[in-house]
Amino acid sequence: MKTIPQSIDAVRTLLAEQDYVCDRALAVVTFLALKLGRPLFLEGEAGVGKTEIAKAIAAGLGRRLIRLQCYEGLDAASAVYEWNFAEQMIAIRTAEATGGADRTALKSELFSEDYLIARPLLQAMRPQPGGAPVLLIDELDRTDEPFEAFLLEALSDFAVTIPELGTIAAPEPPIVILTSNRTREVHDALKRRCLYHWVDYPTFDREIEILKARAPEAGETLSREVVAFIAALRTEDLFKKPGVAETIDWAKCLLALDAMELSPEVIADTLGAILKYQDDIQKIQGSEAARLLASVRAELSR
Repeated sequence: MKTIPQSIDAVRTLLAEQDYVCDRALAVVTFLALKLGRPLFLEGEAGVGKTEIAKAIAAGLGRRLIRLQCYEGLDAASAVYEWNFAEQMIAIRTAEATGGADRTALKSELFSEDYLIARPLLQAMRPQPGGAPVLLIDELDRTDEPFEAFLLEALSDFAVTIPELGTIAAPEPPIVILTSNRTREVHDALKRRCLYHWVDYPTFDREIEILKARAPEAGETLSREVVAFIAALRTEDLFKKPGVAETIDWAKCLLALDAMELSPEVIADTLGAILKYQDDIQKIQGSEAARLLASVRAELSR
């Protein structure tokens, strides 16, 4: 386990060791969140590296990563704990069969730690071998306002309450990272508890750095064409624009096909690696892909 980085440069180094390339603005807000023990709220388009930074911090610090994947209908009980009803029923029937069941003792036993299934929020409040864990609350915008209100309370005190067991408080607050793809606005009250940062698409040079870190086998020509073509796609009117994750996936697909540079044919064969909707694929394939490639090469040759 490593200690919390004590400078912005140390944060960038820590992330770089995990092949995560970030700009100074993201490094600054990450440093402040770690230094001050504040939750970090990252918002931006899908695939720009919001989730990956939590993984990189956990790996870099040698901490456990606990991920709460949000979805519509997620409630406090599902995020905190549940009782193992199957095991409880077996215990009840066993006690009845032996004929020696003390109702009070049985009830106390059934609602004890032995039958408790800890979900991500409860896990994050408990001591972990390597120190306070990294709690990733991913895609918070998929949940609803009641869950946000519950989360606001839980992150204020870093504690959760189980009626049968009482309040469980974290001996050391976890490192909390929340992400949102901004499919809806998250309430201001929750944002105020956090340090906020908008994660944008990277610049050309930084995306080249990312590609070198994640797909080092890609040659200079292929890397530059891939990044430039992805950047050109992001200017098009698409339903879902490709993120950095798609850039990396596409480069790896091209390498698997032994492609040394882009061509209209290889682009047509691999569009499914970067575009995830048929309408977008139909819009780009064929002559449009050739036009974009010609434009990209003209830009790169300047």
